[in-house]
Amino acid sequence: MTGARHRQARPRRFVQADVFSPVPLRGNGLAVVVDAEGLDDDTMQTFAAWTNLAETTFLLPPDRPDADYRLRIFTPGREMPFAGHPTLGSCAAWLHCGGVPRTAGRVVQDCAIGLVEIDLTGDVPAFAAPPTAIADIPGAEIDRHLAALGLAAPDVVSAVRLDNGPVWTVFELRSAAAALAIDADRVRWPDFAGLGVFARHDPGIDHEYGIFAPHPASEPFDYEVRNLAPSSGMREDPITGSLNAAIACWLRAEGRLTDPLVMRQGTRMGRAGRVHIRPDGARILIGGATHVLIEGTVTV
Repeated sequence: MTGARHRQARPRRFVQADVFSPVPLRGNGLAVVVDAEGLDDDTMQTFAAWTNLAETTFLLPPDRPDADYRLRIFTPGREMPFAGHPTLGSCAAWLHCGGVPRTAGRVVQDCAIGLVEIDLTGDVPAFAAPPTAIADIPGAEIDRHLAALGLAAPDVVSAVRLDNGPVWTVFELRSAAAALAIDADRVRWPDFAGLGVFARHDPGIDHEYGIFAPHPASEPFDYEVRNLAPSSGMREDPITGSLNAAIACWLRAEGRLTDPLVMRQGTRMGRAGRVHIRPDGARILIGGATHVLIEGTVTV
């Protein structure tokens, strides 16, 4: 640390949570610095790299009168405008540390993508899915992605690009077995240099694969979901709220989201991820259980 950062270092409340699983230790881990006032961007990024979790978040006083708190979200390599498991995990940490919502049963989070509502009235806390841009993928580009994923065209039902902050290249497969058969260690993001295939292709944006496929009707969940992230170096994310939210928005746009769904994710990683998707009027709620597993202080 520089001398300036050393002088401002102080104990701050810290929580580590497990998100999107009914079974503690089988979800997606999240580090939360609860008292983040005074931390600069570089310190936040350095700390997020040090925790080495998919995301680390920093809670700040709200700038907007209609928000309960402000949130910044960092992966080990960059800041995210929005992410799902950090939203639910940070909300749980804020409530655990004494936060009181302005409106009973509803928490309003202010992050880079804007205001995000977290509904506390259901069986599990759930955030309202943010708007999602939907775009087709050119056929030649699809072929390159299928080769990167080790998939054959008959495995694929549909392909779409979704953008709700993160940018997702999503493939719907015919069966959960086909989704689970993909070897994340062998996936490489194709080289599209100079081809102009991304409307927002620049070094600061990670383009990630979203894979989902139906389970048999006899199973207690509806779809298997995977988030493969070869462009970020993470390989695979255990459970991904923003991806599930993007898929849910697309299913609604297709007229296929009429009833609640349960998505299973993290299976190949030994996790027991369960993401609950619930249409609620104009909103789509994305929910899951969160467990606070560690609390104390961190000196930064």
